[in-house]
Amino acid sequence: MIERHIICFGNPLHGDDGFGPAVYQRLAPHARPAGLRLTEAGAPGPAALALFQDCAEIVIVDALAPAGTPGRIGRPSPAAVMQEATPAGHGVGLGYVLRALAALSERPPAIEIIGAEAGTVAPFRPGLSEPVARAADEVAALLLRSYFDSERHV
Repeated sequence: MIERHIICFGNPLHGDDGFGPAVYQRLAPHARPAGLRLTEAGAPGPAALALFQDCAEIVIVDALAPAGTPGRIGRPSPAAVMQEATPAGHGVGLGYVLRALAALSERPPAIEIIGAEAGTVAPFRPGLSEPVARAADEVAALLLRSYFDSERHV
């Protein structure tokens, strides 16, 4: 069993929805301690359920819905994200994945979500806005300190 798994969701071709992959790119070059897995997972969908297997703790990194302050870092609860509605025709979303996980797993892993509020999400517009790019730097630094520092996990 893996101790921790950091899963970065998002689509880098859709503006600020690429927040998760941007954090992944900042983390990937760093050595990871034993028991830590890092995955760039693309857009959340039913296939993502496999990423939650055989793991004690999951850290989900994803763009958060626009609410007026692009780049604002937040830590929504899994319960709050499960309530999200996905517009018709736009896939199933993280809320669906978390609801399915809760329904299918006898003992789901502990889940923490960290993200940044998106500003611009538009199809086929690669690149993050400036505030969301800064947030990706901040979140990557936080995750490096929290999970990659081998001294903390001995």
